[in-house]
Amino acid sequence: MEAREGHHAYDVGGDRSIGTLVSELSQETTTLLQQEIALAKTEMSEKVSQVSTALVSLAVGGLILFAGFLVLLDAIVYGISEIMPSDLAPWLPALIVGLVVALVGAVLLQKGRSNFQASNLMPERTAASLQRDKNMVKEQVS
Repeated sequence: MEAREGHHAYDVGGDRSIGTLVSELSQETTTLLQQEIALAKTEMSEKVSQVSTALVSLAVGGLILFAGFLVLLDAIVYGISEIMPSDLAPWLPALIVGLVVALVGAVLLQKGRSNFQASNLMPERTAASLQRDKNMVKEQVS
């Protein structure tokens, strides 16, 4: 919108008709919505990129950690079998270690599931910007 000489861009006085003002409001609203949509697309793209990078890092790190963890668990099973009386079944240390590991895994899975909620992926800047726009429109209409 261009400002005429001696008038501000939002000057409602002068020789502009209601139709012209409504037309300008419509154009500005359309522009504002296009900008908000562009902001939402950009922010969602950033979020998707962050999630993708995080998932790849988690997968690779998890696989390497899992391999090392299996070796450590095997060593623990052998260690427990060395300190247990020889008349107990040899499968008992593996059962003990397996139960402890399963319990720890269940607790960690539950914690991770609760942290991975949709609210963490919400486009917060876009929501705040839309709220500001809504408030501004309400003020202008009042």
